[in-house]
Amino acid sequence: MKNNRSADTQLVIDIAQQRLTVCRADERIAQYVVSTAKNGIGSQEDSGCTPIGRHVIAEKIGGSAPINSVFVGRVPTGEVYDETLEELHPKRDWILSRILWLTGLEEGLNKGSNDRGGCDTYQRYIYIHGTPDTEPMGTPLSHGCVRMRNHDIVELFEEVSVGTSVLIVAD
Repeated sequence: MKNNRSADTQLVIDIAQQRLTVCRADERIAQYVVSTAKNGIGSQEDSGCTPIGRHVIAEKIGGSAPINSVFVGRVPTGEVYDETLEELHPKRDWILSRILWLTGLEEGLNKGSNDRGGCDTYQRYIYIHGTPDTEPMGTPLSHGCVRMRNHDIVELFEEVSVGTSVLIVAD
């Protein structure tokens, strides 16, 4: 992809296909295999689901970090993921390389709350982020976020800006 942060860039995440597509001026620029939530589609707090609907990138985190950098609480730990680190922390939900933190735009669906409680994508810390390259892609396995291969998230990170539109669809 050529670096052009045009205002008409949109990311479309298709949960059924486990694909993230980068569109610009209604043209497909790139497509990546991803992994969304193991628990399926949903926006409620503590659901472990991936929210659907209209979002934007609220924050970009980790632009100068080395590939495979480990993040905890959106802060780089100074660690670089490898097999040894995996063995030391087998239960960790790895957030690697880059973070694109999403915020919802649809009140009651992915922003604020609804009659079932909180449903705010931003408050739920839903990201597009890197994951160990040993993790399968194309299969829903995350805790709600959209996982990508590390080289893919680094490439995508350079293509988008804060405010880039993200549409998450069920099919």
